[in-house]
Amino acid sequence: MTTLEIVFWAMVAVVFYTYIGYGILLYLLVKIKEALFHTKKEKNKDFLPDVTILIAAYNEENVVDAKMANTIALDYPEEKKHIVWVTDGSNDRTVEFLAKYPQATVLHSNIRAGKTAAINRAIPLIHTEITVFTDANTMLCPEAIKVMAYELSDQTVGCVAGEKRVAMQEKQGATAGEGIYWKYESTIKSLDYRLYSAVGAAGELFAIRTAMFETLPTDTLLDDFIISLKIAQKGYKIAYNKDAYAVESASADIKEEAKRKVRISAGGLQSVWRLGSLLNVFKYGTLSFQYISHRVLRWTLTPILFFALLPVNVILLFTAENTVLYSIFLALQILFYACGIAGYALALRKLKNKILFVPYYFLMMNVNVLKGLPYLISHRGSGVWEKAKRS
Repeated sequence: MTTLEIVFWAMVAVVFYTYIGYGILLYLLVKIKEALFHTKKEKNKDFLPDVTILIAAYNEENVVDAKMANTIALDYPEEKKHIVWVTDGSNDRTVEFLAKYPQATVLHSNIRAGKTAAINRAIPLIHTEITVFTDANTMLCPEAIKVMAYELSDQTVGCVAGEKRVAMQEKQGATAGEGIYWKYESTIKSLDYRLYSAVGAAGELFAIRTAMFETLPTDTLLDDFIISLKIAQKGYKIAYNKDAYAVESASADIKEEAKRKVRISAGGLQSVWRLGSLLNVFKYGTLSFQYISHRVLRWTLTPILFFALLPVNVILLFTAENTVLYSIFLALQILFYACGIAGYALALRKLKNKILFVPYYFLMMNVNVLKGLPYLISHRGSGVWEKAKRS
């Protein structure tokens, strides 16, 4: 076997491990752990401390009433449920609409400095034991706060990640892959927690012990991810519970979804740099293994290797001895790309076909990871970003 062939199969192995192999290995490790160890976590359903529901908002007048109705209706003792909106330079009628609700404390700033700056400004003014973060355009299930409090009754848990669910419209073919992706992500998060700890939380819904919050640089793009991982670095676990879920509309179209993915990818690269110490498996053990396998590879090496497979495969077709094997592999790659392109064509017409949207969404995610670095460089020093339009 030539050096190029060894490199090719090593690339295949990394790509396979990142997107499929880690999930398989994780499942096996969880089954082994649960078969050998029957440790019961100490949790208390009666643990109902004061909580603050923190909603960072920029020009959210269209959702204020729906979000407040949803938040007020949450199944949690009213005297222990505190609602805080921190508005980041909103220049629409968000603050005016919020004035109708005496239940809400509004921390408004005329200066738009970004979501992270808004959170940094709000947290020192919060004095409840638990802070629940949620987005203005997401609706929480009634039991969300109780479920998260239950998880935090375990003193080894410092953060709780809720489940994100994407509400799809009937003719919303353009972003059908988004819902499928988040279902897969939820499965991996659940397995991660069952092994040791979930690897990060999504801003749509997560909770922390307020005292564990660390002020972040204001240009931080993935505040939710870094807030949660900073807590994990302290030795606490990030719990995951699908019974605490938030429902969010899908992106309005493929352009808006791509814009969101580029920003997330840029934030991922930024996070890998700022959480560099977490790569030390000798210090963080299982958490580092999970972090590298679930996050770091996806945001750094694997997308490059994935797109490099095609040209290297073509070269091997003309240089390797076993051309049949490489011909089959090349044909499979071309078929995958063709399905992705067909899915893109359907997405432009807002037509649904889940079989084609899976390769399309996969290709789109990886293309946007490559776009993440230019985005990060061009937005260096700024935490302000243009939010994606929702359906």
